[in-house]
Amino acid sequence: MATDLRDKLIAIIEPELATIGYGLIELVYKPRGNTALLRVYIDAEAGVGLEDCAKASRRISSVLDVEDPIPGAYELEVSSPGFDRPLRTLEHFQRYVGSQVKVETVRPLDGRRRFKGPLLAANAEKLRMEVDGTEREIPFSLVERASLVPDA
Repeated sequence: MATDLRDKLIAIIEPELATIGYGLIELVYKPRGNTALLRVYIDAEAGVGLEDCAKASRRISSVLDVEDPIPGAYELEVSSPGFDRPLRTLEHFQRYVGSQVKVETVRPLDGRRRFKGPLLAANAEKLRMEVDGTEREIPFSLVERASLVPDA
């Protein structure tokens, strides 16, 4: 998804979700033929159930109908983040220090883009992980995609 559209959708959806008690974990926009798919992952202190997804979906639909940021038709899906929860913001990473994570970078670092291991620390400049028995630092600005690794 184009960064401009993604940023615009986050700027519209995130505050709306906050007003009804949910946090935006991630969103995915996929154009496909004549329609597009907008998938929004939400979370709340007490967890997320089917009614929560329906409530958030109604709120998101209302604001997107007014703002109209998406060209053409789209299908909206709202769900919980699941066990392999995406990590998008610094706060997400800080919440899961000590957990197993997968990180993909926008460009290779020492010849690789994919890293998996325990998250040791996270700040605005970098993530510190143990990867293949070695401590690695990954610039936060280079993180393209990240998620928790579910327990086996």
